Amino acid sequence: MPARGKHRRPRNSTLTRGIVAAGTGGAALALPLVGATGAQAATPNTVPQVSLVTYKVVEGDTLSKIAKAHTTGDWKKLYKANRAVIGDDPSTIRPGLKLTVGTKNGGTSAKTATASKASTASAVTPASAKTYTDDLDGWIRESLDVMAQQGIPGTYDGIHRNIIRESSGNPQAMNNWDSNAVAGTPSKGLLQVIDPTFSAYHVTGTSLDPFDPVANITAACNYAAARYGSIDNVFGAY
Repeated sequence: MPARGKHRRPRNSTLTRGIVAAGTGGAALALPLVGATGAQAATPNTVPQVSLVTYKVVEGDTLSKIAKAHTTGDWKKLYKANRAVIGDDPSTIRPGLKLTVGTKNGGTSAKTATASKASTASAVTPASAKTYTDDLDGWIRESLDVMAQQGIPGTYDGIHRNIIRESSGNPQAMNNWDSNAVAGTPSKGLLQVIDPTFSAYHVTGTSLDPFDPVANITAACNYAAARYGSIDNVFGAY
């Protein structure tokens, strides 16, 4: 990922369940809240459920062999999708490494649409009282409930769009090659945040592990709210 936005070390503070983000500190409060609108409530609609298809590397595997067996055969494309996991040398894949070889739809599910914070405050059920699926859809929904309670803006579509761009939905994704990685703070998790940012924008009640999907999403959205007004306003490297 390009070294921009959340991938930089905060000027006045330093940043932690993940693949890496940031918690709210004094410096964060000074950032302009452009376009902040309050937490977004979930309203019924439909959106495809996406789950990852993975492959565990065994002795004797090569990217070319895996690509031919499990994808369209383009090993370069497979490498690009898994570079954060493999590293800089595509010829050195280790047995036991888990690679993402594709995605699949699991039908449709409800998605969120915006609603005012005031209208949702009494309607949101505490996250601890709900059951969420252990997949991308469930992680986003649980994060949205936490965000609604904390007044952090963001919608399902905005979060999902940025996750697919940043990590393809892999909660263990980590960038080992850009300037942040060289500086010792690689970008981690679903929304690719660095540890200083995760620490600075971590939301109470979520895991302290930057690779934890819900903690990663929520911290990243908290950061995006402070810098851009909402994760919905992010359309590229941040």
